[in-house]
Parts: sequence; structure tokens; C-alpha cells
Amino acid sequence: WPSIGSGHILMTTVPSPPPPEFQAAFPYQKDVLALPVTNLDAASNWYATHFGMVEVERRRPDHNNHQGPTVILERNGVRLGFSINGGDASQDGAAILVSNIRGMKHELESKGVANIGNWRIDESREKGPKLQVFFVTAPDGLCYYFHEPIVVVEP
Repeated sequence: WPSIGSGHILMTTVPSPPPPEFQAAFPYQKDVLALPVTNLDAASNWYATHFGMVEVERRRPDHNNHQGPTVILERNGVRLGFSINGGDASQDGAAILVSNIRGMKHELESKGVANIGNWRIDESREKGPKLQVFFVTAPDGLCYYFHEPIVVVEP
């Protein structure tokens, strides 16, 4: 409760958390810059609107490397690429390391992302800190594993 003394009320403020950011992205399959989609314009528009990404590059097909046309989007310096490459979107996606995971989930919900999973705690692969996670399945079928290490502050 506020402290009342000499007719004054002492109020304290709690700093708000920093805005959520992408910190890194890791592919489920081969390449986080060639996630399979069937329509580059639809992918670019959806990820810009719902994940807050910005289109930074378009690539033509590269038949030498078996790459189809590709669009690259970026947020906070982290890039995801979407390619018409014949891959199965339902078997692909990315793990996205974020800061302020609660803010990220709220942001996605407020932008109308429909298929957001419940919270979960996962063990780290390297025996590091546990991870706070949730999944998103995009309309194109790609699955995203949003995660942030849980930091325990010792008293």
C-alpha cells in the first residue's frame, strides 16, 4: 500500500519489460532461409503482418543449388527465408529464440495469430537453464517453437 505521511502519498513504479525481440532462429530441417511455402507474396505479407518482420530480399531460382524462388524477411537482425522448393511445410519450421517471451506471445495474439499453443517448460539440450516455450502453427503449415531460457535469480 502507498505510504501516507505528512499528507503525501509515496508511489513507486515498476519498470515495464523491454519489447520482445527475435534473438536467433534455428531450422527444424536443413535451412532457416529456405522454409517451404507455395506463395512468396502470401508468405511475405503474413509474416510481416503477424510476426512483425520486414522483407529484405528476393532471390530468383538457383537451379545449381536446387533452390526455388525465395523471399527473406528479418526482425531484430534475425532472418527467416521462405522458398518455393517443393518441401513439406508440415514437416518444417524454425525454433526462434526470443527475449521477453510473455510479451512475444501477447504480441502475436494481439496481431491475430490463431494457432498459438499453451505454455510449456522444456529442458535445455545442453543441460543449461530450462526453457519457457510455446508453439505457433502458421497458415502455411510451418511450425515455430518460440523459446526463452528461464533465468533463476538466487536471493
